[in-house]
Amino acid sequence: MAVKQEFTFLSSDGKTDVHAVRWLPDNGDYRAVFQISHGMIEFIERYEPFAAFLADKGYMVVGHDHLGHGKTAKTPEDWGYFADGESPEILIGDMNKLRTLSQEPDKPYFMLGHSMGSYLLRRYLSVYGGGLSGAVIMGTGANPDAVAKLGMAVCKAIAAFKGWKYRSSFMEKLFFSGDFQKFDMDGTHPENSWLTKDTEIVRFYYSEPRCTFKFTLKAYYDFLKTVYYVNRKENVEKIPKDLPILMVAGDCDPVGEFGKAVKRVYEMYKAAGINDVTLKLYENDRHEILNETDKERVFDDIFNWCDGRQ
Repeated sequence: MAVKQEFTFLSSDGKTDVHAVRWLPDNGDYRAVFQISHGMIEFIERYEPFAAFLADKGYMVVGHDHLGHGKTAKTPEDWGYFADGESPEILIGDMNKLRTLSQEPDKPYFMLGHSMGSYLLRRYLSVYGGGLSGAVIMGTGANPDAVAKLGMAVCKAIAAFKGWKYRSSFMEKLFFSGDFQKFDMDGTHPENSWLTKDTEIVRFYYSEPRCTFKFTLKAYYDFLKTVYYVNRKENVEKIPKDLPILMVAGDCDPVGEFGKAVKRVYEMYKAAGINDVTLKLYENDRHEILNETDKERVFDDIFNWCDGRQ
């Protein structure tokens, strides 16, 4: 039984208390640390079953609610807005603050990023990637530069009239277009959700206010800046060549274009000379593979991969 501890630390924005959680083995003794960066429009405690699984295996697991998410947001009005200024740098700065608080010289340290968190982790690795034992990139994608630039231009155009804190239904439809439209997008038909085949998880997600707010224009713009950043060859080249990387996704995940975009990221990393890159796609799984009907297999695969790199 994992021991759960909640705590806060000061964000890189210099003013926000970030809500964080650590899960420890019940005896308090751990042999490695595993940090989780959650996805868009959710919160860190959705990862508790996976965190408890790793804690039972002797890991300390840590994670935090990104700015504009979960308990880090002071009020519901703050959900979906990261920060003024260069938010992507602030977000990866927060990830590094948590790592600094949690890392010990004699214990292996792993990081996982899911969905939006995978893009943030990919950016993080180009700046702070040294000294990690491994990184797990989960539920990621690869958008052409032109698509990211167009999205940013649309955000700027709407913000000129509505302001950066405006919550645009048009931008939301644009963001979740294409392959997403093959699935239910609002919880009306949970059995056909893009999230997972587990209908209980889907019903919880769409009944939870922390998972159903709308992003602001600024948050979409900042996310798209990171999407653009991580697709640039010169930024991939900054990732340490000796860093082990595991890429995992469902082969029915619209974020990864049903595996095609994940394979492009994999090939990009291989071409950059990163020595140890592993790709695994899970058949018939959708976006949230840690919440899928075969999640135990995913849990085991990630644990075994990490254990082989200590």
